[in-house]
Amino acid sequence: MTADQWIALIAALVGGALRVGVPYLFVSLGECLTEKSGRINLGLEGVLVLSAVAAFGGAYVSGSALVGVLCASLAGAALSALHALLCSLPRVNDVATGIALMLFGMGLAFYLGKPLIQPQAPQIVALPLGDWSESPAIRAALEVNALLPLGLALSVAIWWALGSTRFGLVVRMAGDSADAARALGYSVRRIRLWSTMGGGAIAGLGGASLTLFYPGSWSEGVSSGQGLIAVALVIFARWSPLRCITAAALFGGAGAVGPALQSVGFGWGYHLFNTVPYLLTLLILIATCRPGALAAGSPGELSSNSR
Repeated sequence: MTADQWIALIAALVGGALRVGVPYLFVSLGECLTEKSGRINLGLEGVLVLSAVAAFGGAYVSGSALVGVLCASLAGAALSALHALLCSLPRVNDVATGIALMLFGMGLAFYLGKPLIQPQAPQIVALPLGDWSESPAIRAALEVNALLPLGLALSVAIWWALGSTRFGLVVRMAGDSADAARALGYSVRRIRLWSTMGGGAIAGLGGASLTLFYPGSWSEGVSSGQGLIAVALVIFARWSPLRCITAAALFGGAGAVGPALQSVGFGWGYHLFNTVPYLLTLLILIATCRPGALAAGSPGELSSNSR
């Protein structure tokens, strides 16, 4: 490849990582908060898809992308609240409930989204961070989602709150030892309800990014399994909100490999390169998960979430 092609390829990879990584960032932050309270939500794929259609529908009906973003966050919080309430019942398994809610959320989204496949909705504005460059490829690559700064701010805020506030201490206590939290008079059920709802609301912003920025339309395959991948992403980030930024950028870049190569004329194996995020997920799970042992940094209650 020529020097110009290499520059275009690097720009496409960076831009793709910024675009594709935003949904990963919000979903992983939401799951990080949920798991810190001692609950795992495998229904995130349903949350992501339902919030994506809620964002598109809200923006289409109201004519405002901001309204669409709010609808996405509310939809994610509502479905996650249902998950939390079901998991608080006796003899209910977190994992099985999450899978059921994933199927429910996806089915509901597909049903509600049938009339929205063709219409166009207002989009989230792009921040032109590449105006300093004369290269069209760099300028196009650095047009980033306006929700990205919010995601970065949320990462720092959640990291600070979990580590330096009473709220964070209580959430981490519920995640590490529910018995200790109960002994101090805290309601573990309420803590996990609010943490799961908050995580769903944050994950919903990822759904809004899908339909209101990139790819910017509603279709039944819009999420491509990003909600499920987010669970592995949190493990890779060792349950740290700040590390979720790096993990999201890595997975975003992996998802951008295929389109980036295609943008410089490399078409062979295009669909094969689209499997990179899934292969990366598999490798991370193999490298970090050991039978009978928790991954480093894992909340202690996750080992007994089948209760």
